[in-house]
Amino acid sequence: MDKDLTKSSLLSPRLVLVTGPSGAGRSTAIAVLEDLGFEAIDNLPLRLLPPLLESQGAADRPMALGIDVRNRDFSVATLIETIDRLSAERGSALSVLYLDCQADVLIRRFSETRRRHPLAPAENAAIGVERELDLLMPIRARSDMLIDTSELNVHQLREEMEHWFAGGGHRELAISIQSFSYKRGLPRGIDMVLDCRFLSNPYWQPELRALDGRDGAVQAHVAKDPRFDAFYERVLGLMKLLLPAYVEEGKSHLSVAFGCTGGQHRSVVLAEALAGALAEEGRQVSIRHRELERHQVDAGTGKKPN
Repeated sequence: MDKDLTKSSLLSPRLVLVTGPSGAGRSTAIAVLEDLGFEAIDNLPLRLLPPLLESQGAADRPMALGIDVRNRDFSVATLIETIDRLSAERGSALSVLYLDCQADVLIRRFSETRRRHPLAPAENAAIGVERELDLLMPIRARSDMLIDTSELNVHQLREEMEHWFAGGGHRELAISIQSFSYKRGLPRGIDMVLDCRFLSNPYWQPELRALDGRDGAVQAHVAKDPRFDAFYERVLGLMKLLLPAYVEEGKSHLSVAFGCTGGQHRSVVLAEALAGALAEEGRQVSIRHRELERHQVDAGTGKKPN
């Protein structure tokens, strides 16, 4: 931290403008603020800023806006004028966060990612870095808060952001649990996949075939499998072991998926059971049944084997 700021002045801004040179970590900072409950919009054109702020009511959640030199209407003068006007209107409710970084580090990052610099698409990245640092110097001087990311990795930057915008505490880990059918492929973006096709299949019971894993009779059938209790207890124990570690690692979201043949019975039973257990512990849990949502399975069709 280069700015002399009290912690309390940064804990409850209603609007945070996030800017800085390309490669300094702006996208990461925006993502952290979103995890902390801010409504986050990156690469916002300056011409859209006034109508957006006019629509932000007092009861809305706080907002984080990423300002980038890549926007076609970007102007240092316009941005500073906007900051001055918002400061007069909002006072301490506004915070301008500048992610800074040394030139040689920025050059190295562009070299490692092999990306073109937005201000030197046909030239050496070093030229673009120099141009951008010079261009943004007035905004750097106008910022309320400056974080130098030259020696910070992604996790350290996240911790720094949390320290100033969440009072030093970590945000709650959001857990998403879903069921799916292997016949339709694995869901995207899943951290942990658990196969429960080894459990007794309710599909082969005519009276259960048209039901799904949210039904008590289906749950009772699956739970009678002698392998169910051992499997479920181990999965629950694994989650209790890993969740604190994921929080320490800086993870904001964990997605777990249970799969079976048709995504209607066994996977739904396990997803419901795990989500319920974690919710009872006070965890932030959401649940989704992909195949039930996709096909809107009717209780009388029995067309989706599990």
